[in-house]
Amino acid sequence: MKLLVMEQHDGHGTFPLFAKGTAVHNLQANNEYPIHADALWGSGKDAHWLACVIEKHETYLPITYLADGVLVRDYNPTELIVKPGQHLTLIDLVFEWVYAEDEAGKTGWLPVNKVISVA
Repeated sequence: MKLLVMEQHDGHGTFPLFAKGTAVHNLQANNEYPIHADALWGSGKDAHWLACVIEKHETYLPITYLADGVLVRDYNPTELIVKPGQHLTLIDLVFEWVYAEDEAGKTGWLPVNKVISVA
């Protein structure tokens, strides 16, 4: 799916790719992206993002990428820096964030409310 950037997004740092199976530490509820208690202890309904530490990097993690204290898939939390008018290719949609690739081949996350679907 193709996306069009409607609002500028400035990322917060660059991170390495963390491999599936990497340990995740210091899990905490995140006030900016709330999590429903059921997400930690059951159904996963209404799950969102957790603050955490991965390989000494403080970051955020969608709860669906975590099981038994480790990543269940490869994960790079780098946010994509974009400006209005840029075209992106959607890679993944996780709750209120999209993981996308820009025309230069850079990938990263940005809030879904900063883009619209164009195809």
